[in-house]
Amino acid sequence: MTTATELDRLMSLMTGDEKHDAAATSTLDVLWTLYDRVLGPDDRFFLSKGHGPMAFYAILAAKGFLDESELKTWGRPDSRLGYHPDRTRVPGAEISSGSLGHGLPLAIGTVFGLDAQKLPGDIVVLVGDAELDEGSNAEAIAVAGRQGMERLTAVVIDNSSATHGWPGGIASRFAVEGWETRTVDGRDHDALYHAFTEPHPRRPLAVVAVVEPKG
Repeated sequence: MTTATELDRLMSLMTGDEKHDAAATSTLDVLWTLYDRVLGPDDRFFLSKGHGPMAFYAILAAKGFLDESELKTWGRPDSRLGYHPDRTRVPGAEISSGSLGHGLPLAIGTVFGLDAQKLPGDIVVLVGDAELDEGSNAEAIAVAGRQGMERLTAVVIDNSSATHGWPGGIASRFAVEGWETRTVDGRDHDALYHAFTEPHPRRPLAVVAVVEPKG
């Protein structure tokens, strides 16, 4: 059984000066809840907040996508575990990311593609609160809301790192475009599970996962 202590141990195997610790650790509980309790075999997860991918790699190792011995190679020139995930090299990575603002538009395109091919599965994309400053996300939020993309979930990690923040809070940014929104403690696995799994018919879902502010 994987525990928080075990995840911490897997994270500790990755060392170096370019760890983006705050970005990496802020996503750990959301990632674990998704991979352990929420995502099904037909679902796809997009890590848009690709900088600081240590938590993502730790979860992939805990779930058998990676051998944990590979974690020690993280960031080396001969390693496939780079500072930004590369979907052509990392098993389990659906998109290459790190340059911010691309995950949500890619997720919307994937929903259109799955719908056109009548294929099953939901799309979950993880973005950061500061990443919402990217203009591409503003367009994507509007499109998904107008299209009523029930198969799409965006989880926003809110560690108070956005430069200007959002009037009325992050959830309001999505709600005004027609999304179902839920704001929960980003460290509470049960709260996250319920936020992800309760129905949101004919609307995309935005889960705002609040964690400790970036120091």
